[in-house]
Amino acid sequence: MTTPTDLTISGKRATLADVAREVGLSPSTVSRALDPGRSSMVNSATRERIMEAAGRLGYRPDVQARSLMTGRTQTIAVIAADLGNTWVTPIVHGIASRVSVEGIVPIIAETNDDSAVLANLIDHMLSRRVDGMIILAARLPDAAVISSAARIVPLVVAARGLPAVDVPSVTVDDRLGGEVVAEHFADLGHQVVAQLMGPPDVSNFSLRREGFSAAAKRRGLRELPILGEAALPTQEEGRRLMHQLLTDATGRPTAVFAQNDPMAVGAIVALRELGFAVPDDISIAGSNDMPLTEVLTPGLTTVRYPGWEVGHAAAAVAIRLLDRAEHVDSVILDPVLVPRASTTAPLGAATLAGGENVD
Repeated sequence: MTTPTDLTISGKRATLADVAREVGLSPSTVSRALDPGRSSMVNSATRERIMEAAGRLGYRPDVQARSLMTGRTQTIAVIAADLGNTWVTPIVHGIASRVSVEGIVPIIAETNDDSAVLANLIDHMLSRRVDGMIILAARLPDAAVISSAARIVPLVVAARGLPAVDVPSVTVDDRLGGEVVAEHFADLGHQVVAQLMGPPDVSNFSLRREGFSAAAKRRGLRELPILGEAALPTQEEGRRLMHQLLTDATGRPTAVFAQNDPMAVGAIVALRELGFAVPDDISIAGSNDMPLTEVLTPGLTTVRYPGWEVGHAAAAVAIRLLDRAEHVDSVILDPVLVPRASTTAPLGAATLAGGENVD
């Protein structure tokens, strides 16, 4: 019987034939048991025995040989905008948890929200012959390059939608996310509201804007005009836009929707710099429910983004494309409002133009 010691002394790498001899089965049966795509063809008791022996012998599949037989590299590219953004982390975890079941390894890269970098990364991933791609970094101007890539490999757009590209997508209903914030403000009694707009070439922010404005109009709220847009959805931009809103707007809102959590944190910093209290003077809401938003002072009202579920669903869609499913539907998940201490009913009466209150 072959033992780990024998293999170590010989200096040879354990092979599929070694595992087959160890368990007394044919190499074809062992091959099926160790192939994620075919393991269900082997009964569970036999499969467990084979996997135990493979682990004990230190067997590792020959990826190059398998690639030659199947035409696959068992890799998938995952391209995000900013890996330092904690909004991205659960999405990537969701992807990794799903593809690992299929024996697929994700190759993860970031664009720093730069379209030129995205184009270069797509070219690089294609040269590595990845089996497919999941794009988390799409901006509206990226439609052409993503469409071109989708003609070469199975591709899924996730997290950030791209309506102009005819590929499956996995997104959250961001329009509904904007609506629930405006409804929340109206339910609290606010009458004058505003938005801090994220980059308009990212569909998430445009949809949140549309949803918020539609619900505000439906509920009879006065929405102050948007005076500027963030170049990137960052805390610094939220701070800048909040300063601009309170300096240039023809009126002062009692509630502000910052279109993501970092921008909301920046808005709170700006309000404190200007001598306003949150939420007593102005309520603030964000979007995404990023880690630690609940322990801010005050805790941030936000719209929870189901990141892990988005990633897991995106990977499932990608696997269906790899399996050449006849029809693959896009997926849209629902957001959920998480009220916290950064929003409350306005003090006194509604705020009118010029920041004056009336009884």
